Amino acid sequence: MTATWIFLRKEALTHWRRGRFLLIGLVFLLFAIESPLMARLTPELLKSMGGSGIHITLPTPTSVDSWTQFYKNIDQLGIFLFAIVWSGAIAAEVRRGTLVPLVTKGLPRYAVVLAKFALAACTWLVTLLASFGLTWAYTAYYFKDALTPHVWAGLWPLALYGLMIIAITLLGSALAKSSFAGFLAVAASVVVMGLGDMWRPLRRFNPLSLTTNALPWVRGTKTLASVAPAFALTVAITAGCLALAIVALNRRRL
Repeated sequence: MTATWIFLRKEALTHWRRGRFLLIGLVFLLFAIESPLMARLTPELLKSMGGSGIHITLPTPTSVDSWTQFYKNIDQLGIFLFAIVWSGAIAAEVRRGTLVPLVTKGLPRYAVVLAKFALAACTWLVTLLASFGLTWAYTAYYFKDALTPHVWAGLWPLALYGLMIIAITLLGSALAKSSFAGFLAVAASVVVMGLGDMWRPLRRFNPLSLTTNALPWVRGTKTLASVAPAFALTVAITAGCLALAIVALNRRRL
């Protein structure tokens, strides 16, 4: 664990100097501000675009619209941002040969994978919670309704899904030489899960259901227990990808 902690500190310093934490923080801050604001302003914008001779009747925006925008932003953009940032996390180290002096001095290869996952996971959870908290505050300010009584219910499945995406990213990076391998692995996984979601009997087991059911959970129309198998499978995939990434790095020539 000491080796993992030392490498983790080195990784954190590298990401800090390259401005990656700032980039991710700004993007998630934008999501937090934009989600309730767009839900509030979209009807007015559409009315103004209709012209004076056209009468447009739109439903009154609610907190449901705000949370719909938030989860769509995180699922379709935020998670893929992490896949891009960590796509070449291992492949780049191997290609540049930066791991050679560290490994020859006794750094175990598993520490590389665990440290990179720990840093990405912490960054993901902190930025997600911060963005969620700010969205919650703005939504409560703009919309005085009780249509989304369980706002926390959609957050934890999304957090777990993001951890799985990070593990898949690292596995792809450990298996291939390309810096885009991690991102491609995530893209392929999402496509496979999307195809699986088309078959109803598989939905309870599909990790993708941890994001597609966010709004029903927030509104209280569906319970988390409805996709309990998906939670278990997501945890298993996350652990399995990390284990395979360690095995792949152990077998790679540095």
